[in-house]
Amino acid sequence: MKDWSPTSWHGVRAEQQPDWPDPAALDRALKQVGSYPPLIFAGEARSLRAMLAQVAAGNAFLLQAGDCAESFEDFSAVSIREKLRVILQMAVVLTYSLGVPVVKVGRIAGQFAKPRSNPFERIGDVELPSFRGHIVNAPTPTEAARIPDPERLVQAYHQAASTLNLLRAFTKGGFADLGRVHAWTQEFVASSPEGRRYENLAVEIERALRFMRACGVDIEGTHNLHEVDVYTSHEALLLGFEEALTRQDTLTGGWYDCSAHMLWIGERTRQLDGAHVEFLRGVGNPIGCKIGPSMQGGDVLALCEALNPAREPGRLTLITRMGAEQIEGGLRPLLAAVRDAGHPVVWACDPMHGNTTTSVSGRKTRDFDAICAEIDGFVRAHHAEGTWPGGIHVELTGDDVTECTGGADRILDSQLDDRYETVCDPRLNGRQSLDLAFHVAEVFRRSGLV
Repeated sequence: MKDWSPTSWHGVRAEQQPDWPDPAALDRALKQVGSYPPLIFAGEARSLRAMLAQVAAGNAFLLQAGDCAESFEDFSAVSIREKLRVILQMAVVLTYSLGVPVVKVGRIAGQFAKPRSNPFERIGDVELPSFRGHIVNAPTPTEAARIPDPERLVQAYHQAASTLNLLRAFTKGGFADLGRVHAWTQEFVASSPEGRRYENLAVEIERALRFMRACGVDIEGTHNLHEVDVYTSHEALLLGFEEALTRQDTLTGGWYDCSAHMLWIGERTRQLDGAHVEFLRGVGNPIGCKIGPSMQGGDVLALCEALNPAREPGRLTLITRMGAEQIEGGLRPLLAAVRDAGHPVVWACDPMHGNTTTSVSGRKTRDFDAICAEIDGFVRAHHAEGTWPGGIHVELTGDDVTECTGGADRILDSQLDDRYETVCDPRLNGRQSLDLAFHVAEVFRRSGLV
């Protein structure tokens, strides 16, 4: 792209950027981040794009999952391991049930910034600048804590690097071995009805492995059974940070945002003439874009042309977030428009953000039945239009939190305060996440897709 550079977004309006009080301090922090090694490599991003091309063709399924917003305070090897464990459990259920490879992409190692609908929020009787994620300011409800601090950009880089290091160790060092499928069961999942369904599936997988071994298949030498690829992703919200980690690939000469394998544009920043579209149209990573209920067919086609003019399979993922009541009717015209125009996109369903409500207790929450209902409508819309419902995009944690109501344990509104720990949006806990994976498998079976 001759008319693009990593700095070309500077001349375009950028939404959702913090009001940094000290430009010189911001410049120093970004230069420091820019001097550090890349977090991922261009070849890894190309590998993910090739896998997503299989999703776009209907030959694989995308599982994109992780925290709503990563925290500087709740950061440990245990929390990373437990999030990975839940993703692996969900992937096993989906792979075994759907009969296609599952592309695993975490909302991890970079999901620190959060867009806000209002620059200010009221906490009690005090109005404060909104908390924008740990990469910008602190959640503590004081004026001082809410001042954007550029040093947090540097801290975010180091935490992302540490998280990536541990993820690679877990996924390549034996933790993800399919022979350990029983060992992935957490105590609180094993005690649930969905946990028992998972245990039955694990027994079937182990029986299949024994059968393959008895037939002479070299199980130990088949690395795909012992290692997995888990890619990273986050919303590319803070464009200065993304620019600082953008590098030119020495093999191809193309530019890649090396902060994550996949970046996405949010519902609030997808303006065609905006800075986020301008920046991400020029990097070679796989790109996602959130699609809300206000999106029209012409708008989605314009986004496809802006972000993937060459129509490369696996380059663009459209992530719908419309709400359970609007998904089927709102999505079908978009599916038809993109299909008829020949754009090879991945369609994924974010069933979380369109179903956020405020509980009687005043907590922000999401009901598990509404989350499932949006996935149901997503699959029905695709079935009707003859397109492939390529994946799901969910917010979850490995901790036994009580943030979303419903699920196998039937969490009630009155129980939300028991373990409500999120720094921003409510997340599915381990039981609910596993329950959701089984639900997705059942929806696909009922629709005749597998």
